Amino acid sequence: MQVLGALFTALVVCAALGPVMIPALHKLKFGQSIRDVGPASHMKKSGTPTMGGIMMLCGLFIAMLVWNRFTPLIIIAFVLTFGHALIGFLDDYIKVVMKRNLGLTAKQKLALQIALAMAYIYYVEQHAGASGTDLWIPGTAVTIHTGWLYYVLVLLLLVGTTNAVNLTDGLDGLVSSVSIPVMLTYSYIAWQAGEGDLCLFAAAVLGSCLGFLVWNHHPAKVFMGDTGSLALGGAVAALALLTHTEILLVIIGGLYVCEALSVIIQVAYFKHTGGRRVFRMTPIHHHFELGGWKETKVVAVFTLVSCVFCLAGIGLWFLGKGGM
Repeated sequence: MQVLGALFTALVVCAALGPVMIPALHKLKFGQSIRDVGPASHMKKSGTPTMGGIMMLCGLFIAMLVWNRFTPLIIIAFVLTFGHALIGFLDDYIKVVMKRNLGLTAKQKLALQIALAMAYIYYVEQHAGASGTDLWIPGTAVTIHTGWLYYVLVLLLLVGTTNAVNLTDGLDGLVSSVSIPVMLTYSYIAWQAGEGDLCLFAAAVLGSCLGFLVWNHHPAKVFMGDTGSLALGGAVAALALLTHTEILLVIIGGLYVCEALSVIIQVAYFKHTGGRRVFRMTPIHHHFELGGWKETKVVAVFTLVSCVFCLAGIGLWFLGKGGM
């Protein structure tokens, strides 16, 4: 009951903030600048308010406040979620207010992400002990002790996940839609694992995604910006770390992985071949868009693919955890 309460509280708060936040963002001229390197059809979106991720964060915070579940694990999840939201906010602020279209430099963003990763590593070192660096192999009952290598994985997981989710945020409603099955999956896994607080947290993030879609579905009236997409990535990474499903995240978040890999492949192939491309444009959702798919079709198909990845992730979780 509390899980559904958190979900609907976040949904209602986030959706209800639309009529207040969107005009305010318009008034403050917090409009999205569309880069020339993107699809030409996106130029008409220029000026659409961004930084709407603030609505999602408000929904998440109020839901957790109402249902009174600020336990140590939730505080860690909040640090990773809201910490990445702050990085995204700085990036958005530089873009829309200071009119520097690229926002934070790659080095600045990476340094801040590493700082958050170090904060989580400190938590593991101080409170989880040696068992905190154990790594479960999906689909098996095997857990291996990784020692200091676990901290390298934490860094890669946090930086990789947040940036992959950020790359997925390129079409109206896309990242919210593909994240809905991801949050459903983590809510279910947390519940099955007896982690009620994390189940409630995932449900609240799910509610925020649904509430934001009220205003972000095509044609979008507001974008979440890096404020929202990096926060969402931080929440996904936090759930993977705190449910000890670090490797399984590659499957559950398979759609995010595909988006990130498409960029890596494109850049590597472009440099290796002196200008040739594998895809029409990356991230890969633009490849299909330029191939003639409507935005709504891309979002629908990608959401379905995300559901398939999540079902596979649940299957592997049961295959391994069911025998433990």
